[in-house]
Amino acid sequence: MRVDIAACRSSDELLSALAPVMHYFGRSPVAQDGDRFLPFIEPARGFVARADGLAVGGCASFPLELTVPGGRSVQAAGLTVVGVLPTHRRRGILHDMMRAQLDDVRRRGEPLAALWASEDTIYGRFGYGLASFSGEIDVPRAAAAFARPFESGGQFRLLPEDEALAPMAEAYERARPAHPGMIVRSAEWWRQRRLADPENRRQGQGELNRLVVTHDGRPSGLALYRVNQKFERGLSAGHVSVIEAVGATAEATRELWRYLFDLDWVERVKAMLLPMDHPLFFLLARPREMDFRVRDGLWIRLMDVSAALAARRMGAAEPVVIEVADAFCPWNQGRWRVSETGAATTSAEADLACDVTALGSVYLGGFTFRQLASGGRVSELRPGALARADALFPSDGAPWCPEIF
Repeated sequence: MRVDIAACRSSDELLSALAPVMHYFGRSPVAQDGDRFLPFIEPARGFVARADGLAVGGCASFPLELTVPGGRSVQAAGLTVVGVLPTHRRRGILHDMMRAQLDDVRRRGEPLAALWASEDTIYGRFGYGLASFSGEIDVPRAAAAFARPFESGGQFRLLPEDEALAPMAEAYERARPAHPGMIVRSAEWWRQRRLADPENRRQGQGELNRLVVTHDGRPSGLALYRVNQKFERGLSAGHVSVIEAVGATAEATRELWRYLFDLDWVERVKAMLLPMDHPLFFLLARPREMDFRVRDGLWIRLMDVSAALAARRMGAAEPVVIEVADAFCPWNQGRWRVSETGAATTSAEADLACDVTALGSVYLGGFTFRQLASGGRVSELRPGALARADALFPSDGAPWCPEIF
């Protein structure tokens, strides 16, 4: 059976490209799904695989701006809604869609591609490297005391949807440059993907609460959360689901979490998508009780090695020549002289050898070349090259993207 893969030509075609992945969520696309994708993805950024006129596979990419070490933001294709119907698996459709998509990303001049993986074995073959871990917690309120008491200096406000945009966006933008992995959010992104609360997004949970904390008259932190109430034998057994809690300062972060842990009539506070260096490890008197669980987070694919490395902050260290293998995007393949100012092709002998997935893993500062070498992902060809390479790729802290796109 012939399968044709083509860029979408209309919003209706883009919506049809969502159908294969929605199968795995147990439903068909609805109008509210369009609200989360169509305002941000032009049709030509979506690809649909058709067999006998039926959409059997699809994928798309958001045009994102991703924060990188040093505080700058760089254009990135945010891969999303990837799926192939179970009736057409194991026929190379995913491979061909990735080929079409990454060629399109290159034509658009976007130096990076990024994604959240539904399965961690899928995307390495296409050059994506694991760039961050993501944490999940489930904290009993009885174990949520802080190690050191403090007096709150912030003012808290719960805001309706139509008043939340400006203060939340200000607090987030103050915080964003310090966190590689965060994306720039437009006003429309805020409205449709963070602040809106249609029934189909609640999945049986409570309404969305929009919280802002201010210090010295300026928004300094935000939290989005749901209260899920339940009583068992006359006692509260509910929990708070924290969608995101972002502070622009250490003080704001501390006060946001104290607020969340102090909510009445719930027994537990749950949160996902937390960075590995979250302050809660040191704020809580009993951090073991967080039940901190780790999974893979962002995956990064370098589309243009030179442009990607020029965008992030590089360390002041001796240059290193890296032999990069990239079978899927061969324009990246070759030897790159990496220095404080970026990367350029060279004919000099290599100091290190790796494939492009390793560069994706170190790009945001979540992992080091030495870590990757210990796992067999990087080869040190000259003594001292690993140390020099790690000095060239300094970290601004654990990468953090508090939302799945």
